[in-house]
Amino acid sequence: MQLLTARADGFEPVPRADNAFWRDSIPVAMRASYIRYGEQYAGRPWTTLPWTVFAENKLTGNRVNYEQLCFEKRRRLAALVMAEVMEGEGRFMPDIIDGLGAFCEETWWGIPAHYNKPVPRTEQQEVDLFNAETASLVAWTAYMLKARLDAFAPEVCQRVGQELKRRMLDPALTKNYWWKTAGMNWNPWISSNWLACVLLSEQDEARRQQAISEIEKSLQAFVDAYPDDGGCDEGPGYWDRAAASLFEAVSLLQTAGCGDVPYREKMGRMGAYIYKVYIGNGYCVNFADAHDNKALLQTNIVYPFGRYMNDRTMCRLAAYIGRQQGIADNPAALYDRSGNWPTLGRELLFLRHINDFLREVPQEPQLADVWLPDLQVMTARRGPLFVAMKGGHNDESHNHNDVGSFVVYADGEPLLIDVGVGEYTAKTFGRNRYDIWTMQSQYHNLPLVNGVGQKAGRQYAAKVVGYGKGRLTLDIAGAYPEEAAVASWRRTVAAKKQCVEVTEDYRLTSCKQPTQLVLMTTCEPVVERDGAIRLGHRRLAYDAQALHASVEPLDQLMDSLLRGVWGDKMFRILLTVKGLKTKNQIKYNIR
Repeated sequence: MQLLTARADGFEPVPRADNAFWRDSIPVAMRASYIRYGEQYAGRPWTTLPWTVFAENKLTGNRVNYEQLCFEKRRRLAALVMAEVMEGEGRFMPDIIDGLGAFCEETWWGIPAHYNKPVPRTEQQEVDLFNAETASLVAWTAYMLKARLDAFAPEVCQRVGQELKRRMLDPALTKNYWWKTAGMNWNPWISSNWLACVLLSEQDEARRQQAISEIEKSLQAFVDAYPDDGGCDEGPGYWDRAAASLFEAVSLLQTAGCGDVPYREKMGRMGAYIYKVYIGNGYCVNFADAHDNKALLQTNIVYPFGRYMNDRTMCRLAAYIGRQQGIADNPAALYDRSGNWPTLGRELLFLRHINDFLREVPQEPQLADVWLPDLQVMTARRGPLFVAMKGGHNDESHNHNDVGSFVVYADGEPLLIDVGVGEYTAKTFGRNRYDIWTMQSQYHNLPLVNGVGQKAGRQYAAKVVGYGKGRLTLDIAGAYPEEAAVASWRRTVAAKKQCVEVTEDYRLTSCKQPTQLVLMTTCEPVVERDGAIRLGHRRLAYDAQALHASVEPLDQLMDSLLRGVWGDKMFRILLTVKGLKTKNQIKYNIR
């Protein structure tokens, strides 16, 4: 593509803070919400991020302590900037100026999990996700408030420009980072933030064109690696920084005057994925790493993405989520949750269309049947019941050993769940990832065979036996290692009018200990005598002649993040096959 826009000082994707747009076009109640949000951060001293806390990731594996301090500092700047943009009286400028100074004095803008030393070094400026996000935050701040910053001292924006060049623009352009050709979220997540910095801050036209060309190549590599069905193998938890970040970059490129992308049609399918895995009541299917499957939909990116693609289902879902969360009166509450810290650029670009958004018809998508053949994910909705099942393989991005697992929701509330992931530690993305219980098939809705669970690796995969609307059969034998002795295991999950029915049809080469079926739930199970387990107002029915039911509480395994998502209680139901059968068929259902 050929860039047509002017230099950085002529690129204006949204009106700057001194433009009357922010006072005239944003509803009064919304403006007041952003101002209140910023006021809570005004007048506080800016913190220094401690090296001893940075080092914890290498010394103890804890990455959360530093991230909390780091992200809160960035949250504060984003809140103050939005308050100043909305009020326009200069009241928040002293804090913002001091904040920019504090950011310029930080050694590195990324997080310790992405750094190879216990403490950061000034000369080692690497580009990770959060270096890129911080750079974008700083670049948008300087862009929006340039006139007021210059009125205080032109040296502020000059210093910010120097830091953006040193920390982001130079290393991103000159180093051959692995993420530039990756087919997962690092590529578009960093590329979209890098592009924002290039368009808002890069003054050298030749470097500007070179960077944009590199970014376009990176985005194309990401799209080429993505499944044709638009499915995100990282799960909805990372869609926000995978397909959504791709859209963000493409939108900026077009705002800058570049032509249309050659993958627009595929990008539409990538966007539609997020409502294809929408359950209801704000929940999304949360396969892979997802910290909270009721906080995955960010209005400030879902609506612009839907608008760009002219996808009314996506726009109406965004409107529904926005109404449910009270955007008309308290948009700052959504802004606060729009990323690891509030995503300033996204919010500003979203607000260009705020009045169109407020007129949008809110509507939950109620897709009856979805089949993503490349991802091997099925969803089905029958009355109050929703079921989703996945195949795939055990080397997906943010993988859990979960080939063949399924979830069931009733009336928009969880019944049989995917636990998701707890707090990230050094182990989460290290060689011992599958020592973590949430990653293991033994804590997904899957068989445990000869005491053996699934194993990690691309070769451990499912085969699709057949799909029809609301019914998926997978052979999941290939997901188990040799010692499990699984010759074949055909699992069928079928959504019917009044129930979800599961059939396990398997053959083992040997059976040394009883086969078990694991089911995860946050409903306290009550095992009844007649071959039923009560799960709240629902009933799991099984053959008591063939299976023995038991329940294990898992409260002691849950960390604070999981408790925040699911509450204080979680249970593992074990349906144990009576006898050592090498060939068997089992049926059970959830009504």
